[in-house]
Amino acid sequence: MVVAEVKIELKKGVTDPEGMNTKKALNLLGWEVESVKTGKVFHIDLGEEVLEDEAEEMVDEMCRRILANPVIQTYEITIEG
Repeated sequence: MVVAEVKIELKKGVTDPEGMNTKKALNLLGWEVESVKTGKVFHIDLGEEVLEDEAEEMVDEMCRRILANPVIQTYEITIEG
């Protein structure tokens, strides 16, 4: 089984209101943290038939077309299997 993990984060300089609010809440609860950044992680099971080389290309296209917004986000792909 080939499984892809895709981590998506905001690019540097893009405002992250959810991260800022989470940092504020953590600080109010007594945890002094420097920063909090939000992101998404997708685990995509590509099945048995897909080769690792094909998987990388497929998942990259998925990221470019629907999973990530390349204007404000970056993504990192890890393939296992």
